[in-house]
Amino acid sequence: MVRSYYNSAEATASGEFTYNTSLVALHSYLGDVEDTHNRLAFLNGGDMLTLPLFYLEGVVLFPEATLPLRVIYPNFLAGFERAMRQVDAPYTIGIVRIYRDSNNGRLRFSATGTTAEIRQYRRVEDGSVNVVARGQQRFRLKRRWVDVEGALCGEVRIIEEDLPSRTPREAVGKLAPLRNSLQVKPLNVSQPNHHSCEEGNDYDAMSEGSFEGELSSAERRLHHSAIASSYSSDIYDESISSDDEKFDRHAKFQLERSPLEDYTRSMQLEYNKENPDTSVRVGKKVLSDEKPCNKIGCGKYSISQLRDVPRAFWPSWVYRMYDSYLLARKAADMWKEVVKAPSMDSLVMKPDQLSFHIASKIPISESTRQELLEIDGTSYRLRREIKLLESFDKLRCKTCETHIAKRSDMIVMSSDGPLGAFANPHGFVHEVMTIYRAEGIAVTGPPVKEFSWFPGYAWSVGECITCGAQMGWYFSATKRKLRPQAFWGIRSSQVTDDTH
Repeated sequence: MVRSYYNSAEATASGEFTYNTSLVALHSYLGDVEDTHNRLAFLNGGDMLTLPLFYLEGVVLFPEATLPLRVIYPNFLAGFERAMRQVDAPYTIGIVRIYRDSNNGRLRFSATGTTAEIRQYRRVEDGSVNVVARGQQRFRLKRRWVDVEGALCGEVRIIEEDLPSRTPREAVGKLAPLRNSLQVKPLNVSQPNHHSCEEGNDYDAMSEGSFEGELSSAERRLHHSAIASSYSSDIYDESISSDDEKFDRHAKFQLERSPLEDYTRSMQLEYNKENPDTSVRVGKKVLSDEKPCNKIGCGKYSISQLRDVPRAFWPSWVYRMYDSYLLARKAADMWKEVVKAPSMDSLVMKPDQLSFHIASKIPISESTRQELLEIDGTSYRLRREIKLLESFDKLRCKTCETHIAKRSDMIVMSSDGPLGAFANPHGFVHEVMTIYRAEGIAVTGPPVKEFSWFPGYAWSVGECITCGAQMGWYFSATKRKLRPQAFWGIRSSQVTDDTH
């Protein structure tokens, strides 16, 4: 039995919604599972250890994400037993995505994976094990082998995650007197800084080492050069009294633009593209729509004002481009606008967790999500996620590129978000994104109620109407009053998106 749904909308996006989305996150189809009552302390970045590996096609696990498993294959069962009795990292397995090489079709192992702690499990009479695991830490896979019991093992190195970055106070606070900046003295970074935020916030009294101590010797020299250049190009020395000398000096520095200024301007252009409503001041130009002041005395400044230059290595807008907390706020707002649920507001002050949270739930292809997993640095991951939220719109069949759905077709059927991992009875794990309308998919077979990932819905297999590839499943309500009456679950491994 084949039912075609090409260019049709079987499930509407009406405002009526009666489904309890929290039921899906329980993974009740796995049956009753027991808590392990064991929580592994986080491993140190750089630690090397051996873990049993679970290599999964079409699955990318992130820290804090839930992973259900039906362990039925002998090598995975051996890996499960090894994880339950190992001492170094008890109840811990390594999850690695495998994929097929586009050139020869051979399976390849991703170099970056995630440790997962077994939180719940249940041994089934047929010898299989149902497991609920939770992502913990990223790792690099160094080598792999099969042990004597048949378990696939890997030597992994835990990735040391960076601390979320903030815009330094030197970039936005009170400006330092030029006379102090130009009279550079050797820094003694071994001496502690006794000033704190509660001591009047007096930046003039603070040591230069509070900022410069974090720079390498090369960066420190460039920092001093930038300060001196800023003074030379924008500030006239009080000793110059001749108008001709002032003009000659001004003309000289207008013609001779430094490489530092060129690089800064290129970064400023990138910042303007990402923040079109933000005014950025570089040199003498104000990049905004502000009108010049024509009032009497508006252009007059005191010598003390003109002799002030920032302490910071770069202009403040450069730091804002990589401020993890500002990026987290922007990403959370964009998620609310594009995806809507679940809310990310509670994680804005934890940018590192937010970056993984978004990456684990954003409804895009698995290959793009693997790219997010491999990114080192919270700010870089957030910047990439913001661009993805801005750009992704259409989903197409990975095999034939038939159009399947648009971003506006998403529907959130789980409290975990619009994308989640689910295990089927045969031991395969699928990452599924939920949409209420799809094109180019044919439903095959009658609805099946057993082992449904969404309680209250029956499932049928959905295939691409052009190439016949399995795109996912069509879920139809088993009760008339349930809303929505139907929706689609699309495999993230079988779609390509327009994010590149």
